[in-house]
Amino acid sequence: MGESSLQMDSERLKFALPVDSELKATELRIFSVAKPHMRTFHLSWIGFFACFVSTFAAPPLLPVIRDNLNLTATDIGNAGIASVSGAVFARLAMGTACDLFGPRLASASLIFLTAPAVYLSSIASSATSFLLVRFFTGFSLATFVSTQFWMSSMFSARVVGSANGVAAGWGNLGGGATQLIMPLVYDLIRDIGATQFTAWRIAFFIPALFQTLSAFAILIFGQDLPAGNFRRLQKSGEKPKDKLSKVFYHGLTNYRGWILALTYGYCFGVELTVDNIIAEYFYDRFNLKLHTAGIIAATFGLANLFSRPAGGVLSDILARRFGMRGRLWGLWVVQTLGGVLCVILGRVGSLGASITVMIAFSFFVQAACGLTFGIVPFVSRRSLGLISGMTGGGGNVGAVLTQLIFFRGSRYSKETGLFLMGIMIICCTIPICLIYFPQWGGMFFGPTTKEKITEEDYYLSEWSSTEKEQGYHLASLKFADNSRSERGGKVDSVPTPSDGTPPIHV
Repeated sequence: MGESSLQMDSERLKFALPVDSELKATELRIFSVAKPHMRTFHLSWIGFFACFVSTFAAPPLLPVIRDNLNLTATDIGNAGIASVSGAVFARLAMGTACDLFGPRLASASLIFLTAPAVYLSSIASSATSFLLVRFFTGFSLATFVSTQFWMSSMFSARVVGSANGVAAGWGNLGGGATQLIMPLVYDLIRDIGATQFTAWRIAFFIPALFQTLSAFAILIFGQDLPAGNFRRLQKSGEKPKDKLSKVFYHGLTNYRGWILALTYGYCFGVELTVDNIIAEYFYDRFNLKLHTAGIIAATFGLANLFSRPAGGVLSDILARRFGMRGRLWGLWVVQTLGGVLCVILGRVGSLGASITVMIAFSFFVQAACGLTFGIVPFVSRRSLGLISGMTGGGGNVGAVLTQLIFFRGSRYSKETGLFLMGIMIICCTIPICLIYFPQWGGMFFGPTTKEKITEEDYYLSEWSSTEKEQGYHLASLKFADNSRSERGGKVDSVPTPSDGTPPIHV
């Protein structure tokens, strides 16, 4: 036992940040680039940021593009739907790829594969070709899943909500940054001497190049886990190679993942929808200049600088005091308030009021995204990637359905669409109350007391007796030990297991 403890202490001394028994960092130091935890943090959000810029490079230039390609309102709506629909299945695939091959290879490969579509946007000549390049570019949004998987693999239970929230929030900044970047690039190219219908095409080379460079950086400098890359760890026997069928089974049969996929469809899905329609909404409704509409629209996405991270931090704060039940209550309250603000946005009629409500709405809906991924890492240890993919894919499904129902064609005005979307947010947030962890409880009920289910019981149930005999469950055992922090400091919990390890209270 003493030798084992010395070996563990030796392993922990290798890192610049303090780590737990899984070698996951117990602190998030955003101004550090220490390898591997903080280097991975920065690589993941920059790669996701680049993909967001590429995916939403077209909306701020739509008033010019639609004149050049003779796009109708239906064409624009279809292209917007296409941009977020491709990532539905890509996110599921990305989650599985992360579980089996690691986030480094999975994310770099997808970024490389989708970069050509961004370059090809410059030669789109019809509604069909414009739709296709937006569809294939949108696949890159699946890098969100690798970002969340990576953060959950690098940071401990006590700060995982903050790590997930900040990394995803800063990545999502791309949706706001591109509203500023693309009009500026377009204006610069026009000032150099290009015509307006040539300038928007050349402008697409900027996000395409940025995306390509980010993929090279991830491939060269990234690392899957604190202990190393998947391939090396699997060859040395330190990490068993899991079976695809088992990963799918334990992910798809966990109802909590499906509920989070639904509710995420009406926080992140709403964010994607607004990124697609908000610039055009302000341009048309308030007779603004293209650049002015872009600046206003940018504030929605740029709020991710602090809104989604705030959601992740809030999730961790609530967990320290109230455990998992605090995380669940926080998500329900914040997302419901986002829905109320969306309803109000669809009803206000002045420019000033619309901007004010939109900013408040952006904060709550994006904070809900951060709160969601404060819960996701605890749903399943074995199928973490798949659960992340299911939840992320749910966000894209929500975006597709919302745009298809409310913002395609001229059935509803955009202000009516916003009002109805707010109602959908409120209704689709209610199922959070059905999420229940037997070892921690849910929104309305505490943990199971009759069967006295512990963290070990919950996470080790994903492994068969044969797999346990081969030691495949050891990583889940460590995770169960570290996740006792989800009991919180102000809630009752099931008794500590017979191994005598005390629960963590704050």
